[in-house]
Amino acid sequence: MAKCWDNLRFIAYYRVSTDRQGRSGLGLEAQQEAVHKFLSQRPHTLIAEKIEVESGRNADRPELAKAFGLCRLHRATLIIAKLDRLARSVAFVSNILESGVDFVAADFPEANRLTIHILSAVAEHEARMISDRTKAALKAAKARGVVLGGDRGNLPSVAARGAQASAVARSRQADERAQDVAPLIMSLRDAGKNFEDIAIELQGREIPTARGGVWTGQKVSRLMRRALQL
Repeated sequence: MAKCWDNLRFIAYYRVSTDRQGRSGLGLEAQQEAVHKFLSQRPHTLIAEKIEVESGRNADRPELAKAFGLCRLHRATLIIAKLDRLARSVAFVSNILESGVDFVAADFPEANRLTIHILSAVAEHEARMISDRTKAALKAAKARGVVLGGDRGNLPSVAARGAQASAVARSRQADERAQDVAPLIMSLRDAGKNFEDIAIELQGREIPTARGGVWTGQKVSRLMRRALQL
């Protein structure tokens, strides 16, 4: 089923490969034109535009990280001009898959989903090959008289480790959310607003809480304490 891109909020991300391209706008203007043309054909809100000046071989992309943060903050979609600007980068694909952020390419709107499916299929194929090789190795070991197996009677311990891993994952997501929202809260505090006022401001800006609930002064205070501890 094709995704409807109407009435969405977007964060645009552009990448140029050299400092000279970044200063001259070479390549950048074409990317911006493609994104703006795509968005002009549908109701939208373009919240921010991030520009990365770096080599395609560089996996460290601070502006992309900021773009991801803004997408999570505003529940927005990351938009890029051309799929081939980024999709060929292993670093970008890895970051996209781990970020949980949805994205769309202006030159091929559905390529985002297609690409993810292809990558998933490749990963699944590789996992199946590893599994087959492992089974073959175990079968050969068993034929040589190697005793296989392990302790299968410690299920409570296994369950406890699973619960612990889940808690760690939730904590990591909460930390990321705190880091995303904290700069905005701090700027509002600097403007003289208290936590209750900030809660009203966040609600008015349609910035959702981590669980999609309503902001309160207590939630704002709790999030700031968490951010300060990171």
